Order: sequence, then structure tokens, then C-alpha cells
Amino acid sequence: MLLNPVVLSVIVMTVLCLLKLNVILALILAALTGGLISGMNLTETMTLLIDGMGGNAETALSYILLGTLAAAINKTGVANLLGKSISNIINDRRSLLVLLIAIIACLSQNLIPVHIAFIPILIPPLIGLMNKLNIDRRAVACALTFGLKAPYVMLPVGFGLIFHNIIRDNLIANGINVVTGMVWKSMLLPGIGMTIGLLIAIFITYRKPREYKIVDNVFENKVANDLEDEKQSDNLCRKQIAGLTGAIVAFVIQVITESLPLGAIAGLIIMLVFGAFKWKDIDNLMGDGISMMGFIAFVMLVASGYGAVLRETGGVETLVEAATGLMGGSKFIGAIIMLFIGLIVTMGIGTSFGTIPIIATIYVPLASALGFSPAAIIALVGTAGALGDAGSPASDSTLGPTSGLNVDGQHDHIWDTCVPTFLHFNISLIIFGTIAALVL
Repeated sequence: MLLNPVVLSVIVMTVLCLLKLNVILALILAALTGGLISGMNLTETMTLLIDGMGGNAETALSYILLGTLAAAINKTGVANLLGKSISNIINDRRSLLVLLIAIIACLSQNLIPVHIAFIPILIPPLIGLMNKLNIDRRAVACALTFGLKAPYVMLPVGFGLIFHNIIRDNLIANGINVVTGMVWKSMLLPGIGMTIGLLIAIFITYRKPREYKIVDNVFENKVANDLEDEKQSDNLCRKQIAGLTGAIVAFVIQVITESLPLGAIAGLIIMLVFGAFKWKDIDNLMGDGISMMGFIAFVMLVASGYGAVLRETGGVETLVEAATGLMGGSKFIGAIIMLFIGLIVTMGIGTSFGTIPIIATIYVPLASALGFSPAAIIALVGTAGALGDAGSPASDSTLGPTSGLNVDGQHDHIWDTCVPTFLHFNISLIIFGTIAALVL
């Protein structure tokens, strides 16, 4: 099992990332490792990696345009007014701010399904307040990742409905008759586990104050310069109204067309027409957008190629075959092994949604042979798919929080986002996913 190409590849990626090698280089080297171990040569592996990068092309474009939209909105000062309002509500209560961020992140998955688009708009203006309150940003990273994951794990609304339908469709395709309404009931316990993990992060692990250097917020400086003679106050000025209008239009177009790039483009056009920024500012805004979200976009492209290499190795199937002999007919051991396999696979592929079709084909007959009920199989497949998304260096559930928290260069992607989210959410998912599989 330890010589499995998927296992070794994920280990290589994880170790290199923990050693602070650039995530993109770590993904490429891990992909080459997996390809070589599976019998492919370097040229074949690299070709497959490059060909597979197209799988996240729309996502990468979305992030660049969303970064530009965020830069444009911040230019108007709307985000700073929002930050001031939140500051008045919080009144120096650190834990309340982190919980509020978690709630807003949850809304981004279900009520207002914009996924990580809110992070570059909301979080940078709050960095000054976080520094003032000495908030440990690792707690905020956990809050953001929780909000990006837990709602779709538990609730059949927005992205959650998509996730639950993927689970339903893949179980039906493999001979288990289920309906969407069964999924949230089976995934409720794993979701509760994530909630407990969040509370531990906020109130125990990262509750102590942590000091950061006071760095001028780049967005605050730009707002001060760009508003020129327009007096900033708690009242909305012309540019800020234009910024809000653009944000609303971007959201509406995204929901109607189900396309993040179209929504972002529409929002930018509206903001330009209504005077939020000038034509001559577009190059600078695109530069700011690329600076903020460009790295994430490239990581997502390479991660897609990496996932294609892992799938081509055939290592997932052989991994399950090797693990089957260790189960010995035990439901308890079987559940734990299947969840750990899901953790490894999702850590490599970086997406819960994309992992479900891969593991369902293998897990359904295996779980049925062990005597698991349909509800328990839902919990196993759903939890195995959700595992690893938190903590994966190549997941937008970790890349998104880092993009907002590292605007002043004081938040490390691996040690401040990936490691904390891995510990607090993957451990709780394994424990509560196992319980769910055994009691349902």
C-alpha cells in the first residue's frame, strides 16, 4: 500500500509543502512522482499534467476576474465602510468577530452562493481591526474554511444541493437507490463534527492573542487617494453607490447564468458606466486582481492537471484493493480505512465535488459487501469526499482564506491555513463520519 502511486504522490506533495516549497512546484513534482511510480515516463506525465489543467480553466478565470472586481469595489471605499460597521458591532470582542466571519462564509455557500468571491472583498479591510484586536488569523482561516465546507456537507441548499445531488446520482449509478432527502440526514453528524472542530479552534486552540506587525493596508491607501476630494463619511458617496450596484449586478448575473466570469465582467461594466472607476484605471485594477488572486488561479490550474495524473495512475483502485484485505469483514475497520483513503485522494485532487464520482464506484460495492445500510454508505461516500478538502494546499477552501488573510504578507498558506484546517476539520470528520457509518 505504501508503494501506491497516489499515496506516495500525496506524501511528496504534503512534505514539500510543509517544507515551504512553492505549492505549484510541489504539485508538479508530486505529479511527476506519481506518474513515474505508475510506469509513465516524464514526458507522458508532464503532457497529461498540462492537458488536465484545462479542467479548472473556468475556475482560474473566475478568480482573476473576481480579484479585479474586489479591487474595484475596494477602490470605492465600500468595503472599508463595511469594516467600520462590523467594528462598531464587534466592540473589541475577538471571538464574536471570528464567529461572524464564519456565519458570513456559510451564507456564501447557501443563501448567497458566491463561494470564495466574498473573501477578497470583505477580509482585507478587516485586517487592521484583526491586528488591533490581536486576533490569531489561524482561527479566522478555520472560520472561513468551515463556512466554505460545512454548509454543503450538511445543508441541501445552494452548493450543498449540488453536492448532495452528486452523491445521490453516483450512488444510484452504482446500484443504491437513494433520494436527495436522505443525504442531509446522513451527513448531519459529520457536519456537527466540523462545528465542534471550529469551536475548538476559536475558543481553545487559537484563543490567545497573537501580535502582527502594523502594515499599511494597500486598499485603504488606494481608497484615500482615489476618492480625492469626495469626503469619506458613514454616508455612501457616488462611487460607493456605484460599487454596491456593481456587486449586486455581479451576484444576480452569476446566479442567473451560473457563471462566475460573466458575473464579474457584468459587475465591472456597471461600475465603469456609473463612475466607480475610470477607463484609465482598468490596467491597474487588473494588475491588482492578478496580484490578489493570480496565484490561486495558477494553483487551481496545476491542481486540475495533478488530479488528472492521479486518476490515470490507477492508484485509487489498487489502493482500495490493498485496503480490502485489512478490513477483515469489520465495519469499524472498514469505515476508518475508507475514510482515510478518501482523505488521501481528496488531498491530492483538491476538490470534494470531483472526488465523489471516483470513490463512489469503488466504495458502494465494498460497503455493501460489509453490510452497511444505504444511509451509512451515503455518510461514508460523502464524508470521504469532504475529507482532505480542508487542509489540501491545492483546494480553494484553503487558497481562498489565504488570499484574504495574507494581504500584508503575514499569513503563511501552509502553516497558518492548511495545517490548522486539516487538524480541526479532518480529524473531526473522520471521528463523526465513522460514528455516522456505524449508527445509521
